[in-house]
Amino acid sequence: MKMAALGKLSQALLRSSFGQTRRQLSAAASAGHAENASRTWKILSFVVALPGVAVCMLNMYLKMQEHHHEQPEFIPYSHLRIRTKRFPWGDGNHSLFHNDHLNALPGGYEGHDE
Repeated sequence: MKMAALGKLSQALLRSSFGQTRRQLSAAASAGHAENASRTWKILSFVVALPGVAVCMLNMYLKMQEHHHEQPEFIPYSHLRIRTKRFPWGDGNHSLFHNDHLNALPGGYEGHDE
């Protein structure tokens, strides 16, 4: 009876130490995998993503150099550019991010005839 109890105890201890060692090894392997994965994504960011963004920016810049934007004809629709009260900045007639070339005032564009 003592031998059986001793055998069960030794098996229980072996199982727990074996499981713990296995968990430690998998954690170590996982940490190594995490380092490799982060290194891979860092390299991809610098080698693929940043040059890709640079090429897109260059493409947009070159297209804008070729593009000539003509001012659309001003049509005084009654439902557009309604001013019920003045804006609290500037002369009260220009919006906060007003663009003279694209944004018309209620009376028309501001003298840009390009």
